[in-house]
Amino acid sequence: MEVINALGRRKAAVARVYVKEGSGKITINKKDINDFFPNPLLQYVVRQPLAKLQVEDRYDININVDGGGYTGQSEAIRLGIARALVKINPEDKPVLRAEGFMTRDPRVVERKKPGQPKARKRFQFSKR
Repeated sequence: MEVINALGRRKAAVARVYVKEGSGKITINKKDINDFFPNPLLQYVVRQPLAKLQVEDRYDININVDGGGYTGQSEAIRLGIARALVKINPEDKPVLRAEGFMTRDPRVVERKKPGQPKARKRFQFSKR
């Protein structure tokens, strides 16, 4: 099997995912998943699509992730892995879509506007 690649995005994070046949090793930015995400919850988020299809030990996954924070990065990786698995086997798409792994979450930080301290917050109004 050749290498299958896919892209996942969440907030400001972009994850490029490369999947090939292997033993279940997940490498993120040339580090093991346990070193890159010390938090077990984030490791769980990354492995969710693999666990749902019960293919944790069938593929080696190499990931380059950039931008955002660790939560956004983990969810971008999850989307990328789900998209790559659908490229490998299109029959898996309904299962992953039902779990919400195929949906690109479009929510991003609203830009700061000039003349106010944050995106929505206003400076205190003084009548006199």
